[in-house]
Amino acid sequence: MLEHVGVSPEDESTYRALLRRPQCTVRELAEQVDRPPDLVRRSARRLEELGLLSRTPDHPARLVPTRPDLAVDVLVAARRADLDRAQAGARELLDEMSLPDQYRPESLLEVLTGQDAIAARFAQLVRATERELLVLDRPPYASGAGDSEPRVLGLLGDGVTVHGIYSPDSLQIPGAVEGAYSAADAGERSRIHPAVPMKLAIADRSVALLPLVVDRMVDSALVVHRSALLDALVQMFFLLWDQGVPVVGDSDASDLDRRLLTMLAAGMKDDTIARHLDISSRTVGRRVAELMDRIGAKTRFEAGVHAQRRGLLAD
Repeated sequence: MLEHVGVSPEDESTYRALLRRPQCTVRELAEQVDRPPDLVRRSARRLEELGLLSRTPDHPARLVPTRPDLAVDVLVAARRADLDRAQAGARELLDEMSLPDQYRPESLLEVLTGQDAIAARFAQLVRATERELLVLDRPPYASGAGDSEPRVLGLLGDGVTVHGIYSPDSLQIPGAVEGAYSAADAGERSRIHPAVPMKLAIADRSVALLPLVVDRMVDSALVVHRSALLDALVQMFFLLWDQGVPVVGDSDASDLDRRLLTMLAAGMKDDTIARHLDISSRTVGRRVAELMDRIGAKTRFEAGVHAQRRGLLAD
């Protein structure tokens, strides 16, 4: 039991025997544990150094065991101090280790504070993207749509693949639907998901920008470089992607039902849909009822999901 605090099994058996017969001599203790006196004498010396026994002032030859609870507490404290020193030493040794910069702990994560810093870092991330940008879009925003949309459209013009997943809230902002359609027309692969958990941007699967605190998404942010955490964020993105409903661009505007199903998936009300499609609210209500009945959906978003799965929506 005491081996974890530096007491060998042989010394522990000596200490246990002394607990049963305190104030005995080494010779008497040797008879009790059935070991040669020389071995027991060395064992007693080690126990004395560990603070597990002492000697009576009047008879130094007689051994007195220290109370187990007090003695072990002291040993545990000493072992804990040794472990703390070992941990501190390991951190110092890290400086001597030959590691590429990207594998050093301080290079895996960055913390940003303030909307301006977050907006600037997002702009930098977009500019540095060469192959693929993955975005979870939901309000609030550190920068306005007028700042970020042109940057993303510029990537599409440069041949960069852009995947965007919009939350219904993000499409309720004035001009957001038109912006999503314009991005889809420009080549963005866009989908809508009813439960986008947070804002997220991942560039070339090598760096990600996300909120540090989900409830305060524009006050602080975390930059994650290549790591298992980044891999998990990419996996999460594509799980949400598989569950989302595609956004149909203006090139498909003649297919009213496809546009209608997309807006249903975004959680829009009939009046809002009517305004975007330039038809009456009564017509929207009738078409929605017909679509849900035809698809067999019980909710408006379910209608969008079923339509996507049945190939009624173009990706």
